[in-house]
Amino acid sequence: MKESFYIEIRAGVGGEEAALFARDLWLMYSKFFIKQGWRFNILDETKTDLGGIKTLIAEVSGENAYSLMKNESGVHRVQRVPLTEKSGRIHTSTASVAILPKLDLPQIQIKDSDLEIEFFRSSGPGGQNVNKVETAVRILHKPTGIIVTCQSERTQQRNREIAIQLLKNKIWELEQQKISGTISELRRNQIGSQERSEKIRTYNFPQNRVTDHRLGKSWNNLENIMKGEIEPIIMSFQKLQNIEN
Repeated sequence: MKESFYIEIRAGVGGEEAALFARDLWLMYSKFFIKQGWRFNILDETKTDLGGIKTLIAEVSGENAYSLMKNESGVHRVQRVPLTEKSGRIHTSTASVAILPKLDLPQIQIKDSDLEIEFFRSSGPGGQNVNKVETAVRILHKPTGIIVTCQSERTQQRNREIAIQLLKNKIWELEQQKISGTISELRRNQIGSQERSEKIRTYNFPQNRVTDHRLGKSWNNLENIMKGEIEPIIMSFQKLQNIEN
């Protein structure tokens, strides 16, 4: 079954190294998406001067895409010697991943008076029109404080449509949490405060090991995993879910 979701990656604790790790996570996931034959489109991305990722949000669609990726939500921790470290000291940094299902939500009504919309020039690729005209859009939903941004398309109108769809999904998730007795936004529940202690998975480069702390299981082929070969981890969750069902 074809499914769609939004993936949101944010650098956490660790400064520039956290942003570089966020970039590496995105490269890992995007290679996995390509192997699966899934389509993806970066909606918004903020980078550091060294090419790390402060924030990135993309839309992904493909066969069983959300079902396979939903367990990637949480704080990912890396232990390695950063490229910027001159003394060879191992650093620990984090990045957060949130997986939000893309839903068809025509019933979610948003008042124009509740929106604060700002247009700006795109900082990403897309040609002369995108970079010289204010085609990118940032929307603040004043009642909830949710902010969404899109700069992937060539026109203001299309970026606005995508941003509104993303906003509806985030509002829907927030409402579902309220119904279940929690007023925290789903993304907040998924990624916590991005502290190292809240990790769901550790990528230990010196020991060539990836450990998922929820499964209590490790894999020793870190280099291949970072190249997008995350099927063993994904399938471990699928097997666990099949047992529970």
